[in-house]
Amino acid sequence: MAEIRAEMVANVWKVLVAEGDSIEDGDALVILESMKMEIPVLSEDSGVVARLQVAEGDVIQEGDLIAVIQ
Repeated sequence: MAEIRAEMVANVWKVLVAEGDSIEDGDALVILESMKMEIPVLSEDSGVVARLQVAEGDVIQEGDLIAVIQ
């Protein structure tokens, strides 16, 4: 099980996956927006999205949980 956490304060601009989706290592899970830049958050493992903790429009802080991959 892997936890994907935010590396910075940002807005969740777009959510690209849903709970139950199969993903591969390197797939983009969400796109964050910070200071007019779009930053993709990539999976570091292959597996299934067990939990998605963010929604489009959310403001997240550094260290916040974005998703859990099993």
